[in-house]
Amino acid sequence: MGSLLGRLERSTHVLTIAKLGNVGLSLLWGFAVTFVFVRVLPQSDFRAFLLLVAFNNFTISAEFGLTNIIYARLRRYWLELQSGAAASRDFRLEEIGVLFLFLLALIGGALLMLGLALALGIIKSGMPILFLLFFLASALNVQALLVKRGLAAIDHNLAWEALDLLRRLLSLAALVAVLSGFNLLASVVVQLVTSVLAIALAMRVLHARLHMRIGQWIAWRVGGGHVRANYLHDIGASVLLTTSEIIAYNSPYFTIAALTHEPWLLLLFDFVFKMTRAAAAAIRATIEAILPRLTRAYFAQDRGTFSALLRRALVIACGVAVCESALLIVFGQRLFTKLFADHAHIMTEELWMLCGLLLALAVICTSVYVQGALGRFALLLRQSLPYLAGSLLMVPAMLWIAGGTGRVTEGATFMALYAGLFAGVALLHIFSMRKLVRDIGSAR
Repeated sequence: MGSLLGRLERSTHVLTIAKLGNVGLSLLWGFAVTFVFVRVLPQSDFRAFLLLVAFNNFTISAEFGLTNIIYARLRRYWLELQSGAAASRDFRLEEIGVLFLFLLALIGGALLMLGLALALGIIKSGMPILFLLFFLASALNVQALLVKRGLAAIDHNLAWEALDLLRRLLSLAALVAVLSGFNLLASVVVQLVTSVLAIALAMRVLHARLHMRIGQWIAWRVGGGHVRANYLHDIGASVLLTTSEIIAYNSPYFTIAALTHEPWLLLLFDFVFKMTRAAAAAIRATIEAILPRLTRAYFAQDRGTFSALLRRALVIACGVAVCESALLIVFGQRLFTKLFADHAHIMTEELWMLCGLLLALAVICTSVYVQGALGRFALLLRQSLPYLAGSLLMVPAMLWIAGGTGRVTEGATFMALYAGLFAGVALLHIFSMRKLVRDIGSAR
């Protein structure tokens, strides 16, 4: 049985299918959340719910890429162990416990901020308990990301994919049941409990696979001291990179709400955001299936194999973008109308510009996911700054160019600016990936 699981774990095709299956369920859950909540919440509460979603995205992203650091460091440590070489002393298992504590503190702090925002009326809702529990259930994806990256680093991808599949199926069933009369608050509680159990089981697998001791999870002084002594530079670059990406990805939600009073523009961006997240999640799944071989080639300084795998990852990513674009052209308008209960519509030219944006996104994702797994955070930070600036200026630029000229012109202008921004950033990442391949011989 163990040898069969080992062969499945080493199969790129099996990993791709498993990861894409979970991505599909994740995306379905994301759309189901909007589909259900827009129908059961009052309109004023649903607008507040969209802001809650943005804050939740912010919180999940605010793990500051530290799980990527753990993946890169634990992956190298694991490969050294598997090769029979002495494991690098610059990694200690206590680092995982420190990160676990930090992520718990992050979730607790974000929950406190949300509670204050609800209490002070900054976010207005008549259902504060529902909002708080939904936020907590969603924010636990930060801890899920930690165990996912940890298990992936030690060639145990399928253990997490199986747990995640069950978690998402149960959560989706509880959510959809609301449309048949199941209590919305009870549905959210089911999702919360399911996530807690899945994460606990995954941590148990990680603990056993690494032969960890209980004390290593709570040796925060030892782990924290090791972190400070060995990779504060990586943490600093990763924190700044993630902060830049958080603001860039989510700022249009807030600039639209602050500078306009048109709900259709907020819905348009929410749809674009969902489509880009869908593409990014699918692309990440395909790249994560290649990462075990790709990271082995990189750390072995095998330029030929690494280059071939990187080209393969890029082609597959672009293929994902093309497939999603084709579906959008055929079903996009109906999906938009159905998703937002006929409150707004998307134009054909806006869909075509979204398709171009997705192709550029495929290039960006390939570069970010691969280089992040290799720990190249400082370089990624420099490349994120143009995207940050463009995202912050986009809505003011759209209003200056097309303000007051009507729905069609403003929507097309917004999409043209957004697609152009992604295309420019994609060019930067193309140059970066070419340099990565050229420099692989000098990798440490």
